[in-house]
Amino acid sequence: MNSAEAAAPYASGRQRIRHRYERPKVAVDTVVFVLDRGHLKTYLIQLKSGPLRGRWAFPGGLVRVGELLDDAARRELHSTTGLDCAWLEQLFTFGDPSRDPRAHVVSVAYMALIFDPARVASPMGKYAAGGWFEVPGQLPPLAYDHALMADYALSRLKSKLVYTNIAAFLLPKSFTFRELEDLYAAILGRSLDRRNFRRQIIAMGLLKKLPIKRRGPHRPADLYSFQKQTLQVVQML
Repeated sequence: MNSAEAAAPYASGRQRIRHRYERPKVAVDTVVFVLDRGHLKTYLIQLKSGPLRGRWAFPGGLVRVGELLDDAARRELHSTTGLDCAWLEQLFTFGDPSRDPRAHVVSVAYMALIFDPARVASPMGKYAAGGWFEVPGQLPPLAYDHALMADYALSRLKSKLVYTNIAAFLLPKSFTFRELEDLYAAILGRSLDRRNFRRQIIAMGLLKKLPIKRRGPHRPADLYSFQKQTLQVVQML
């Protein structure tokens, strides 16, 4: 028996031990929502390399050793889009071992809300492109399990819209009642009875009427803002 043959059982043993103690990688991915001219949209980046090159995905990346999940989500989102979001919420953990063809990667998904799509900077470095896509109907084929992630995030947003003031994070500090109505209609995917909607919102005391109006080519419109810029649980609709 030569030295290579003698060492073979030990090498295979080391491989078994190494495989035994390997662990999945942990990533964070963030679904960013914005209301753009009456349409709910989400931001996607296009993968530049790897087996899923050319596919679109949500901004994200691996968690660093010693890093908190929320910090990792904010870091990856800022490095990709330049965003520092006022609202960032952990959604769900996606752990199918086959979700990433390169390795076993567990992804913790987040939802971020902004009110101005122009705040997003073009992606640099590891991504080929970035862009806004209307949801739920106009998303391109997504990488990994990000189609499930998109559905989960939209479901969470719809749910929280009817029992919290989360709409405050999708609107500027001052807005018209029509803009608020358009936001609810776009997210819920249905038209609203404008008279009943106004009565319900006013009765809840969520808004304050501002002493200024928005002037334009039509009749001046009253402006409102939310009483609280932190999350408030209420029975909305």
